[in-house]
Amino acid sequence: MKQVSFSSPEDASNYLAEYVIAKINGFAPTPEKPFVLGLPTGSSPEGVYARLIQAYKEGRISFKNVVTFNMDEYLGLPATNDQSYHYFMYNKLFNHIDIPRQNINILNGLAKDVDAECSNYEKKIKKYGRIHLFLGGLGPEGHLAFNEAGSTRDSKTRKVSLVESTIIANSRFFGNDNSKVPKFALSVGISTILDNSDEIALIVLGEGKKFALEKTLHGTKNDARFPSSYLQDHHNVLIVCDNAAAGLKSKL
Repeated sequence: MKQVSFSSPEDASNYLAEYVIAKINGFAPTPEKPFVLGLPTGSSPEGVYARLIQAYKEGRISFKNVVTFNMDEYLGLPATNDQSYHYFMYNKLFNHIDIPRQNINILNGLAKDVDAECSNYEKKIKKYGRIHLFLGGLGPEGHLAFNEAGSTRDSKTRKVSLVESTIIANSRFFGNDNSKVPKFALSVGISTILDNSDEIALIVLGEGKKFALEKTLHGTKNDARFPSSYLQDHHNVLIVCDNAAAGLKSKL
């Protein structure tokens, strides 16, 4: 794994945004050969998305020939709910760029047949062949997407139960009321990410992610207690972090 660290979250976000722009432009995607991009939600990628929007407005990047697959979605929330990941992605990115709506793929939290929804998501990813770049965040306890502790290396897109720590952490988006946080979600699996992606890039910000980042980089390989440790099993991983997450003191 390659790690790059910056003195501020802003610098880290700018670096990763420019990295994504360079990857897409270098690929020179066409309608017949789109660039396939995996995307996360959460606070960590917001700065990256803001910079991608700005670059689009400046004419430095187009998303017309980009296909996206999001990592996860709460089960039971409609796309119009302001805490759904559909809403987040359109509000923070998709509504502000030129990506065709048919190129956007997000798991349906209201799917009547959850197993079919998850199976079809896997099939659609494979239809495109490969995810060229999968962006991700990192949970404070080392979870990737909603792959909580105990997730297996061969896990695929599925319904998952959210653990108490995740519910508590996400309650800040639901008025700090744990009872309002969905208890289940749909999530890509560890295998979905590792076995279908040419490259994986994580944005990791803040001192609260220091423990998880340490386990990701230096913990026991393939330790199910810390799902991000599975990333050690991938040949091309970039971790972009700030000094707080890396445990480094920024220079004054």
